[in-house]
Amino acid sequence: MSVNAVSRPNRSTFGRRTVITMLVLAAVLIGAPRAQAQEGDAAKILKAMSDYIASQKSISLTFDSNIEVITPEIQKIQFASSGKILLSRPDNKLRASRTGGYVDIELVFDAKTVTVLGKHLNAYAQSEAPGTIDQLVDLLRNQYSLELPGADLLLSDPYEVLMPDVIDAKHIGRGVIDGVECEHIAFRNQDTDWQLWVEVGDHPIPHKYVITSKATAAAPQYTLLIKDWKTDVEAGADAFAFQVPDGAKKVDFKALNNIDEVPPGAVKGETK
Repeated sequence: MSVNAVSRPNRSTFGRRTVITMLVLAAVLIGAPRAQAQEGDAAKILKAMSDYIASQKSISLTFDSNIEVITPEIQKIQFASSGKILLSRPDNKLRASRTGGYVDIELVFDAKTVTVLGKHLNAYAQSEAPGTIDQLVDLLRNQYSLELPGADLLLSDPYEVLMPDVIDAKHIGRGVIDGVECEHIAFRNQDTDWQLWVEVGDHPIPHKYVITSKATAAAPQYTLLIKDWKTDVEAGADAFAFQVPDGAKKVDFKALNNIDEVPPGAVKGETK
């Protein structure tokens, strides 16, 4: 073997080293600006979605939701529901329903009174709630312990509600939800990770929303798929009027139990 053969690097080895060196340098030189651009893009997309939603005078949509729970044996169990929402922004009125394998509920709000009907229980609870839809969501969460995980998307300013505790934001890229091309953005705070898929173009509406809990072992998720989004909906005069079903019993909100997406005791079972 000649001296030249030993001392001169192999061409393929030299080429690989050159490519690796270039990639490392590129990562060092542009890594930070790109991360900043991703964060800025994610916030910009979220802000555009928020502004678009806030500008709509009326919205109707249907949805499918899935929520996971973790059993004591660290097994993930998923519960599925479907529903629909009708919202009128100027006069702060809302009608929402959700049907799953264990519950069938409806919420009606006319800017003065909120009613929650458990159709599967033939019972309803009612409370005075004068104010806006934003105030209604706060009331239901804080006073009646109803989680309403997807409600933030329909508030008067989703951006202001979702962004304050964000510690990391990324524009992942693009994805397709139900045949619609969407911007995929992801955010983190101390307790949760959450993702949104927002339609590309002049109608930046959310098509998918995923919330992952970091405070619970095995990180269960809540997934919301939004469909049939419509605006400028002409609702009838009685669209937000509550009619008491035949034989329905009026109860206190605290007594209107068993209306959660996860039925109590549903994850218990026998181990074989």
